[in-house]
Amino acid sequence: MIEAKSITKFFSVVNEKGLAEGLTAVLNVSLRIPDGKIVSLLGPSGCGKSTFLEILAGLQAPTDGEILIDGQRVLEPLPSTRKEMEDYKRRYRFISPLANGVFRDRPKHDIAMIFQDYAVFPWMTVIQNVVFALKLRNSPVGGERPDNRKRLTRKELYEKARYYLNQVGLGGVEYKYPSQLSGGMRQRLALARALSVEPKIILMDEPFAAVDALTREKLQDDLLRLWDETRKTSFPVIIVMVTHDVSEAVYLSDEVVVFSPGPGTIRNRIPIEVQRPRARTDPAVLEIQDRIFALFQYDLNQESEYSI
Repeated sequence: MIEAKSITKFFSVVNEKGLAEGLTAVLNVSLRIPDGKIVSLLGPSGCGKSTFLEILAGLQAPTDGEILIDGQRVLEPLPSTRKEMEDYKRRYRFISPLANGVFRDRPKHDIAMIFQDYAVFPWMTVIQNVVFALKLRNSPVGGERPDNRKRLTRKELYEKARYYLNQVGLGGVEYKYPSQLSGGMRQRLALARALSVEPKIILMDEPFAAVDALTREKLQDDLLRLWDETRKTSFPVIIVMVTHDVSEAVYLSDEVVVFSPGPGTIRNRIPIEVQRPRARTDPAVLEIQDRIFALFQYDLNQESEYSI
């Protein structure tokens, strides 16, 4: 379960006159996402969707509010007073260098993130990219991983990497470099790397925006297939995805969260109650898409043929 409580993100910026002024990217956003659900964040450019996603991942700290995953904070708020600083130091002061060594680099939450620009290492082969991610999750201490899964040997790391590469259709290119792959194949590599660490949460920021329409549909279907297989065989994975594509959001999601123009607040939450597997031409799917387009039209022109 992901729970966002009253998230606000405020940036200080310098205007053209060289004076400091404020910019609120996200304003008082609260959201609960149950396990095993796919949720899309949809809205116009600059409405704070990606900022909110990075706050979910712990890559940014909110100015106000908190993110909880299974009841545990993603980031502790930074101390702002002397008393808070003393409490902060007391809470996180380890008793010895040995304790620091034991806890260093262990992931606090099982989260994987997929970016729009693939974010794969160009100097590593396809399989090395996946193994690198697996090594980061392979606990260096005590022979047991923090989630109680057994530490993998080198052979097991490569076997697991090959398994997930096969799952996304990259079984025959594991020794190629990213520069030798098409854009769609590089995004498949990013997907394989994220899935290989078997996260409980996958966060995706415009993951299919840079590929052509046919490849995009194939990647969407691959994502649904892999999500469904994981849900049946291991544990229910949460997927939260930022997208500008209304049809993609409706086709993939259990719920679409529509953000208002900046500062980003939740404009509407639209459950997608169409049974899977879905057809992109299903009248029920198309009707929901039309409703969402009407919301955007209303925000632009303050008029709509739909009752909102």
